[in-house]
Amino acid sequence: MDFKLSAEQQDVQKLAIQIFADQTDNEHLRQFDNNSRYDTKLWSDLGETGILGISIDPVQGGMGFGFETLCLVIEEAGRSMAPAPLIPVLVSAALPLQKFGTEQQQSILGRVATGDCLISTAFAEPLNDDPLTPSTTAERVAGGWQLSGLKHCVPYGAQAEKILVSAQSSEGLVALWLSPDNEGIELTDQQSTSGEAQSHMTLTNVLVNDADIMAIGSDAETAMTYALQRTQAALCAFSVGMTDKMVRLTAGYTAEREQFDVKIATFQAVAHRAADAYIDVECLRLATSEAVSLLDQEKPADDSVKIAKIWCGDVTHRTSQASQHLHGGIGVDRDYPLFRYSLWSKQVELTLGGSAQLLSELGESIAETFLNR
Repeated sequence: MDFKLSAEQQDVQKLAIQIFADQTDNEHLRQFDNNSRYDTKLWSDLGETGILGISIDPVQGGMGFGFETLCLVIEEAGRSMAPAPLIPVLVSAALPLQKFGTEQQQSILGRVATGDCLISTAFAEPLNDDPLTPSTTAERVAGGWQLSGLKHCVPYGAQAEKILVSAQSSEGLVALWLSPDNEGIELTDQQSTSGEAQSHMTLTNVLVNDADIMAIGSDAETAMTYALQRTQAALCAFSVGMTDKMVRLTAGYTAEREQFDVKIATFQAVAHRAADAYIDVECLRLATSEAVSLLDQEKPADDSVKIAKIWCGDVTHRTSQASQHLHGGIGVDRDYPLFRYSLWSKQVELTLGGSAQLLSELGESIAETFLNR
């Protein structure tokens, strides 16, 4: 089996590396450190070069390369700390919209591909990251549906034109699209660990037209599972780039830093800890590659995605700690880039399931498989 990237994938990867390298140097990123803005110029450039349309069908103005190729770009975004909402817009929202949305709902994808429109997804509620078991309710009324509930940590909720939301109804789960300016929706800013723009969304008797309903019942469960798994896998791909860069920053620093007139990289304890971090990153890369490949082929990937996200949580945590330890005090200095990687590591670690929670779910899945034999 050939595991090499195709020529098209290599071209996309090189293009992403070039764009991010030109616009994510340390000086440029400083202007985004203390606010929740994304880089609109970078986003526009990604749209002009076709990067934003990588996984969007050609009939919608995209390139149609699929999820695996998109994850190559997301990995480079993690490596460069690019201030661009690639995962919320292109994975969490655009992929399920393209797969399960109606023709009318999909009409927005062309503007997503050009960078002229943001869309997002509200997965989380207070104390609940599972979009399949929301406490938000949907009730049929004259003229459509009425929604009430709370969503939080909605990425770019205030900037999005449409937000994918799940709710419980008497007919089962409902997956639908909301416009943030709908009457009854209140958005308040939330402070995130990484600085990413997030919103708390309060829904009070929000009227939704039938045209904005994407799926109901088992179809809605399938759609939200589709979105959730791909978002978890994309976070893993982002972490591969992020942790790889942390290891490289650490290797470069320890190769130059001296104690007692000796490079600290030659110290056995330093070398061992750095080596452990490198092995961790390569394990995360392998687990992520399997999950992404299975999802790209639309094969069953429940356990593979959980395994990758468990590795993601553990590896981002350990790599961030090791990098900070081996850098000493400079690791938290905001004039040095490592602090951004550490902040994002913590956010990714806890987004859509921590390692302990997912390990428990994986154990239950394995046990159920053996019991049913």
